[in-house]
Amino acid sequence: MTEMPASRDPAAIHFATSLSPHRSLSAEGFKWVIRGAIAANLVIGVPMMVLGAWPVLGFMGLDIWLLWWLFKRSYLDARRSETLLLTDRELLVDRVAPDGEREEHRLDAYWLRLEVTEERLVAISKGNRLVLGRFLSPDARLELGERLKAALADMRAPQFKHEWD
Repeated sequence: MTEMPASRDPAAIHFATSLSPHRSLSAEGFKWVIRGAIAANLVIGVPMMVLGAWPVLGFMGLDIWLLWWLFKRSYLDARRSETLLLTDRELLVDRVAPDGEREEHRLDAYWLRLEVTEERLVAISKGNRLVLGRFLSPDARLELGERLKAALADMRAPQFKHEWD
């Protein structure tokens, strides 16, 4: 999560962050996992082929392909993102799906309230419900909810500049 600083001008941005799924295995690590799986399969599959059980080697190749496909699917899913922007007027949620499709949601900030649990973070405004950060871990979701609640409280408690200040 990347948080941007808030300012105090008339069209103030009270909260801004960009969310994306976490992937702990790098591209280089992925290559090593596949290499290790291939090596393990060859250690088992080649002796089986020599003993006459040649179909075993084919099925072991199938599990390498399946492992590769699942990791690629996971990396494709990691392309999704959400950008949250809380202004005086609205909470703007800009979502980008893994295939690049964008969707934008606007919730009225005056009526905005948050339901924060470990399972989900829901923004509610004028009967519209929007689940935020579905791909975040429970701890990250709770942290985001608390930071967004604090920004809402700050926005709703304006500070006025007086001449005598």
